[in-house]
Amino acid sequence: MDRIENRTFKELQVGDSASITRKLTYKDIELFAIMSGDVNPAHVDAEFAKNDMFHQIIAHGMWGGALISTVLGTELPGPGAIYLAQSLRFRRPVCIGDTLTVSVTVAEKFTDRNRITLECQATNQKGELVICGTAEVIAPAEKISRERVILPEVKLLERGRHYRRLIDATRGKAPIRTAIVHPVDCVSLQGAISAAQAKLIIPVFIGPEARIRAAAQQAHLDIASYEIISTEHSLAAGMLAVAFARERKVDALMQGSIHADELMQVVNTEEGLRSGRRMSYVSAIDVPSFPRPLFVTDALLNIYPTLEDKRDIVQNAIDMAHCLGLARPKVALLAAQEAVSGKLPSTLDAAVLCKMADRGQITGGDVDGPLEFGVALSPESAQSKGVVSVVAGQADIFLVPDMEAGSMLVEQLELLADAQVAGLVVGARVPVILTTRTDSALTRLGSCALALLMSQSQRTLEKASPLRQEIVA
Repeated sequence: MDRIENRTFKELQVGDSASITRKLTYKDIELFAIMSGDVNPAHVDAEFAKNDMFHQIIAHGMWGGALISTVLGTELPGPGAIYLAQSLRFRRPVCIGDTLTVSVTVAEKFTDRNRITLECQATNQKGELVICGTAEVIAPAEKISRERVILPEVKLLERGRHYRRLIDATRGKAPIRTAIVHPVDCVSLQGAISAAQAKLIIPVFIGPEARIRAAAQQAHLDIASYEIISTEHSLAAGMLAVAFARERKVDALMQGSIHADELMQVVNTEEGLRSGRRMSYVSAIDVPSFPRPLFVTDALLNIYPTLEDKRDIVQNAIDMAHCLGLARPKVALLAAQEAVSGKLPSTLDAAVLCKMADRGQITGGDVDGPLEFGVALSPESAQSKGVVSVVAGQADIFLVPDMEAGSMLVEQLELLADAQVAGLVVGARVPVILTTRTDSALTRLGSCALALLMSQSQRTLEKASPLRQEIVA
């Protein structure tokens, strides 16, 4: 292991120098902004920086200053030095990709308290002076030699980045009329209005008007510009919303204060919004540490789905993935092991579903299983187990054996991987957005963006082939 040593006051001579070289990356800027709290848009907002003085993101000035401190603390004088004062002049900006050589040179020595002054400078890869100044330190009196501490790896995790990309994909598309069912609390109203302001939906509030207005007043929300259709209670609100969807007066439904079970009982009837497939719920999961969104189905609606149910659940998820731009999504059929066993029904179902995909009973994606979750998610796990598959290690969609397994998987991702979970009911005549009180604002917007993309895809398919209306998810 490398060692770090100092140079004592007695060892130092005027003219002694030391230097380090560092290349600036955007990660450096982000880390410095997180550490300091300095989120000046000149440093972290590329759109703003385009129109700023330098027309690009530049480093915080004190990032270069910190490098001078690094030389003083680790090279010259090194460990044991006490920083007393620093003066700096910033001559040029430091941009992403620039390489700085930062050096310090002993200028004077004072026997009083072992003080020394040092000339400090930083030059870029062109040899141009970027920073100059002087530093005053107390040089160490005793020799110090230590093993260099290995710092932990830092990973910058951006929560919600997949949802932001999803919302960006809706730009330029018309918002969809969405029935907000029984929105008699502040959270429901705020979520719908935020989605309206993001131009994802045009909310139609359906429920007891007096309670809706009271909730809006309590939350200091202006709902004067939104349509309100009054009903007596939550069940009436659900029935009217479903009727509007059947008549194409709205393009989607969004749960307000009504319980999800009550809303789905109205939706999932012959007079409701049934299509030619079983309805299912697709959880769109944004894991900050994972490079792409994960889709888990079904962790909410179908408790113990049959083989035929699973076929519909898989097809629903594939169709939704197509709406999001995945031309051929990869579907992993999850089980406890890769080997097919009569003792594990989930492995048998997976094997049959693969054959159904081979025979064209499931279309539009690559389907494989049974696969363990780790094998489906990680190329390294798939390789270590010798699983050769176009899906293993690359899955987009994860079919869980039943709702219990799915619910546990989703909760583990939320609690242990800091994931956010949006989602949508698919397989109905229109998308249905189910929400919880704990959903973040971004999660609700993600669900609304899913609904918008799904709804527009449905309309396109119906115009192209009216005979397909009864099976469009």
